[in-house]
Amino acid sequence: MYDVLIIGSGASGLTLALSLPDSMKIAILSKEELDEGSTVYAQGGISAVIDKSDSFESHIADTLDSGAGLCVESTVRHVVENGPQAIDWLLKAGVPFTREDDKVEGIEGLHLTREGGHSNRRIAHAADASGKAIEDTLVSATKLRNNIDIFEHHIAVDLITTRKLQHTELRDNRCIGAYVLDIENQKVHTFRANFTVLATGGASKVYLYTSNPDGASGDGIAMGWRAGCRVANMEFMQFHPTCLYHPHAKSNLITEAVRGEGGRLFLPDGTRFMKNFDDRMELAPRDIVARSIDHEMKRLGIDSVFLDISHKSKDFIQDHFPNVSAMCYSFGYDMTKEPVPVVPAAHYTCGGLMVDQAGHTDVNSLYAIGETTFTGLHGANRMASNSLLECIVYGQSSAEDIIKRADSLKSCDVDIPEWDESRVTDSDERVVINHNWDEVRRFMWDYVGIVRTSKRLQRARNRIETLLAEIDEYYSNFRISSDLIELRNLAEVSRLIIRSAQQRKESRGLHYTLDYPNPDPKLEKVNSILDPMWRSR
Repeated sequence: MYDVLIIGSGASGLTLALSLPDSMKIAILSKEELDEGSTVYAQGGISAVIDKSDSFESHIADTLDSGAGLCVESTVRHVVENGPQAIDWLLKAGVPFTREDDKVEGIEGLHLTREGGHSNRRIAHAADASGKAIEDTLVSATKLRNNIDIFEHHIAVDLITTRKLQHTELRDNRCIGAYVLDIENQKVHTFRANFTVLATGGASKVYLYTSNPDGASGDGIAMGWRAGCRVANMEFMQFHPTCLYHPHAKSNLITEAVRGEGGRLFLPDGTRFMKNFDDRMELAPRDIVARSIDHEMKRLGIDSVFLDISHKSKDFIQDHFPNVSAMCYSFGYDMTKEPVPVVPAAHYTCGGLMVDQAGHTDVNSLYAIGETTFTGLHGANRMASNSLLECIVYGQSSAEDIIKRADSLKSCDVDIPEWDESRVTDSDERVVINHNWDEVRRFMWDYVGIVRTSKRLQRARNRIETLLAEIDEYYSNFRISSDLIELRNLAEVSRLIIRSAQQRKESRGLHYTLDYPNPDPKLEKVNSILDPMWRSR
């Protein structure tokens, strides 16, 4: 029995764990090693108002502009105004942020960079490996806490709720833990907890090409949906404009900061093209840059465009982007001397489980934080480096709320049955999982990608319904595995993305459809909300 069960070990989950008191018994589940996940791959940094020439109102305005009319302003203000405190907390935890002046202590001495959508320099960073620096620091601190049990190579199968066990009314629905698969021993265990937190990251793995690690299969979103949580804005999937194009360069993102520091985009013939799409050119928000690159690639039938920062000095490039430079060099490209080929790839899930400002979902005692959620911060398009900020702020906000609720929480003495495998067998048809996994990701890329049409979305809807039926039948008859769990979640989230995209009859932010190429003024501030079907019965 735990006070708090945290499913996921990225920046949001670890921030939450470290913000809870030592008196609470905490379990953290990680699908792989504790320090693996999307946070590690975040290169650019974390945004906050630090420079004296900057202001909260400017950061808020930039975020609202990038969100294309769908941000929740109270959420934006909450996150932005807590930004400096979040950076200070990370500094005190030991995150080795790059400094402008070593003689100036605290946040005032940090070096700040600028990224797309930002009107000021406000990105605190640790060279070009900010996510790794943050994750490593939080992991080290977590391992020192005696009240935290860490379970690596464990994947949640599903949430346990009182409604599932007792068929209670929605108002009484409460999460009391989760069934969890020990991947190495292939055993399902019951984790009981007073509070459960979904911090599992996003769902970019639903697409064939992505900058995310393999674990980004939408587990938390799917589990929350099945438990009775609403989801919102799932049609807004962000494609990072610049991932290295190379047959062996899996998930190798080239940080937004390269363009922030003067990187330019070119066609193969050396022509700059961003001026044809936006006055901000390479510093336009990610949706505009990604769609512009996609347009030029399809128009010309080319495999990639090129990103060039070689007009900067070699020392500048290697000082600001040591890891990106080394990565490109390992694939045969010297970014200090030449352009590198880049393509867009699925990068960030802007929608997710609906939560309040404390991260609480529609299900009692169930929280969700980080990329798993829809908080209203990102709207129709996430502005660069706001995501890590959201992770820290909401990790702390959720911890505060859990501490408050813990005192008044009534005990729940519901009996939880053990996981039943008495009527399943080992499958000799693993090819079914591999085939369906590949098919989902391919038709999501082709039909529900950067540019969409109503006909493509309907094709995708038809296919995902058939595949989900196949997957559910397989899930019911055969012993589960981590691959099957991820496939089931990935397919469910794909359906949510498709349904949300079909619901929005306009183009806005990251959702662009040829059938409705312009924004509909009537849909400004109208978020796409889906309820689990049983909620309306």
